[in-house]
Amino acid sequence: MINDKFNTKIEQIAISDIRQFDTEVSAIPGIIKLTLGEPDFNTPDHIKQAAIKAIEANKSHYTPNAGLPALRKAAADYYNKKFNLHYQPEQVVTTIGATEGIAASLQTIINPDDTVIVPTPIFPIYIPDTKINEGNVILVDTSKDNFVLTADRLRQVIEEHPLARIKALVLNYPCNPTGVTYSRQQLEAIAQVARDYDFWIISDEIYAELTYQKKHISMGEVLPEKTILLTGLSKSHAMTGWRIGYILGPQDFIEQVVKSHQYMVTSPTTVSQYAALEAMTNGQRDSLAMKKEYDKRRAFLVKELAEAGFKTASADGAFYLFAKIPAGCVQDSWTFVRSLAQQAKVALIPGVSFGPGGEGYVRISYAASMKQLQQAAAAIKQYVAQHSALSKGQK
Repeated sequence: MINDKFNTKIEQIAISDIRQFDTEVSAIPGIIKLTLGEPDFNTPDHIKQAAIKAIEANKSHYTPNAGLPALRKAAADYYNKKFNLHYQPEQVVTTIGATEGIAASLQTIINPDDTVIVPTPIFPIYIPDTKINEGNVILVDTSKDNFVLTADRLRQVIEEHPLARIKALVLNYPCNPTGVTYSRQQLEAIAQVARDYDFWIISDEIYAELTYQKKHISMGEVLPEKTILLTGLSKSHAMTGWRIGYILGPQDFIEQVVKSHQYMVTSPTTVSQYAALEAMTNGQRDSLAMKKEYDKRRAFLVKELAEAGFKTASADGAFYLFAKIPAGCVQDSWTFVRSLAQQAKVALIPGVSFGPGGEGYVRISYAASMKQLQQAAAAIKQYVAQHSALSKGQK
């Protein structure tokens, strides 16, 4: 009889807190959910029409593993132009969203007991993906540095782990959950550390087109020889369900990652690739109207939350606010969000779900209508006022 019925690495990981809580609160009547990173916009019509035409033309057969050649070229051209990159079509792999790109990339580079450095708070997907591949993770709390991983802190962490075989650093910016992004100077300093210690940078830039005051600088420009660049259409073009992402990287890495990708998925859905081809060819400005609306929502929520006593991280991009729970309220983020959901009918994600540095915070997604945000803000302010008053009364 087989004693280990399942892969022990799989048994040791859990379903995402974020998804579990979203399901939990969905049963509450009248709940306003500001939980998931799901654009509330629809896919632009010209992209939908391209997909319809592909279906009508019977574009329903396998494509090459790495994606349609025309799409790989269009993606290289698109991102090169937007972010001053210099990738060739052969350096692009089309994936099932950035999610598969993360999994395939880590599978490609991780050997048993290799170590990946992950700054937190961060969307936690990189942690189980590393552990499944028998790698180790060093979590670095960035909360005392305004949620930015500094080069000095990175060097310190490496020196504190002299026996660790550092294989990669994960960067996700603009960051989910904080909205914080990095300047060129900060990226160049981190890049020098990667050169000095010879490790990969897995740079998840899925929110690159949703930056506000600052221009997005890609690590693919700063350190192309050591960067595994992950991106896609889910956020920029409101195409979450189409499941199209991209890996861009050095040619020797691409030649290996396409193997992981092939044996995971064969190739992305053909119709989705034709939709993506339209997005890459004629959708260069599709994200602008969405970004403008997100920016208005962001400004509204920052103001409203400040009036309620929340302090928010510097939200330079994405569509999240990472907000410190007001002092008058319980600081356990799970307790806070469950109480808020039940009493105020507003659902947020607890900050502790994003790792060290997240406790005492909540993540708020403003990928929701302004009407919903106005209702949610009013309910949150009322809830905080009531609970702060109760707290004072108990002292």
